[in-house]
Amino acid sequence: MTTLTDAPRRTYLLVDGENIDATLGGSILNGRPAPEERPRWERVLEFARTAWGGQDVTGLFFLNASNGTMPMSFVQALLAIGFQPIPLSGEAHEKVVDIGIQRTLDALADRPGDVLLASHDGDFAPQLAALLGTDRNVGLLGFTEFTSGSLRHLVEGGLQTFDLESDVQAFTVRLPRLRIIPLAEFDPTRYL
Repeated sequence: MTTLTDAPRRTYLLVDGENIDATLGGSILNGRPAPEERPRWERVLEFARTAWGGQDVTGLFFLNASNGTMPMSFVQALLAIGFQPIPLSGEAHEKVVDIGIQRTLDALADRPGDVLLASHDGDFAPQLAALLGTDRNVGLLGFTEFTSGSLRHLVEGGLQTFDLESDVQAFTVRLPRLRIIPLAEFDPTRYL
């Protein structure tokens, strides 16, 4: 009989789609992303598989469906590449995606496995902090220059950060970002 501790190690990838999309469109592109400017979510899943040693991945993509509809073509695409869409609904004053992710992070505290969260939102800092200091890897995916200060503070406690563009390579085009460039990554030809 296989128990939870006998099962192969797993990475839980939680995606705050609204947050990533809002940051991309509102803060980087200053408008709605064109199809080629959107993340390639299959690359994000692959990164989650390889980040900590080729583990199985449970990809959970949280969506706000409070208006009673779902973007079915996007949902079908997520299913086809291996994500489990989580369409949530609630009252207008509720941050349904945040609440769903917070509850999931709380539930993961009692399960073995590593955790990757794609978001910039400081609302998740308490749940991520609770996962740190254990025998698990905990990581954050996003645009590092837009990461909340409360999440950045968790790096000292072991939170690993990964940039969606440079580390994950989730895009097929170079985004027009202004960010601090580590000297080792500086390519002067990009500016000539």
